[in-house]
Amino acid sequence: MTSDALTGFNDRNDRIAQADDDRPEPAEGFEVLLITGMSGAGRSHAADSVEDMGWYVVDNLPPKLLVPLVDMMTSSASKIHKLAAVIDVRSRSYFDDLSQVLSHLDDLGVKTRILFLDASDEVLVKRYESVRRPHPLQRGGRLIDGINEERALLAHLKERADIVIDTSNLSIHQLSTKLYEGLLGTGPSTVAVHIFSFGFKYGIPLDADFVADVRFLPNPFWVPQLRELTGLDKPVSDYVLSSQGAGEFLDAYETAIVTAIQGYAREDKHFVTIAVGCTGGQHRSVAMSEELARRLRLHGLNVTVSARELHRHRQGA
Repeated sequence: MTSDALTGFNDRNDRIAQADDDRPEPAEGFEVLLITGMSGAGRSHAADSVEDMGWYVVDNLPPKLLVPLVDMMTSSASKIHKLAAVIDVRSRSYFDDLSQVLSHLDDLGVKTRILFLDASDEVLVKRYESVRRPHPLQRGGRLIDGINEERALLAHLKERADIVIDTSNLSIHQLSTKLYEGLLGTGPSTVAVHIFSFGFKYGIPLDADFVADVRFLPNPFWVPQLRELTGLDKPVSDYVLSSQGAGEFLDAYETAIVTAIQGYAREDKHFVTIAVGCTGGQHRSVAMSEELARRLRLHGLNVTVSARELHRHRQGA
């Protein structure tokens, strides 16, 4: 190999090594949420709510298994970037394990948060009595003794927690609202909106919170140069949105939807489905759905869009 070729070869290796150094660590962007707290304070409901937010939830996970689970998810091509683990720390050994695990995750650069659920002794006693089950640490003794022992074991973990929620006076819906506020923030931005277009002649959807009928608008189907296009095409979209009444309808509907979503966020409803229909679901409903989505996104809302009937167009239906 000539000296010039050797120099080029070494330069190439240096560039590859530099590129490898610049690559983000596998754990970068990965987040772990530990759900813990007093037995009877609402851990199971919290796990359900967190799962609804898009977290991958593992229940009753021994702390020592958390590190290999994170390693497996971050070193593979997994699309999971948020792991929530419900951990029941009822013994000194488990607490020691958890402390070591948290230190190791910090070393890996994994963003880790602790959610701690608590409730007053009086409320916990009433909850256990209502379900007629013993406390896990009761061991044949008094219920309050088990509660006191668990509270003592968890005292240091509660001090370390990022989010502490006292569920003593909360309903399950109020607890969900608190969880959304703690993990995602407050207001309409916590509500996920899905808009889909459909054709009335193929049936009214059963799963929509709102159904809008835009058959009052002129139908592009009767315009020869637009017939074979869909509402995703600009000529059709321009034709529909410039039609008399389209803008006024969107203005009023946008206001109504935003008002409703603000109320939904307060009432622990975090998923809203809006259906927009025309005759065949190819032109008017598609164009209006896309425009409504664009407007709602300007309010900071998380909006996705789909078209129920467009497959019929592709199949020549």
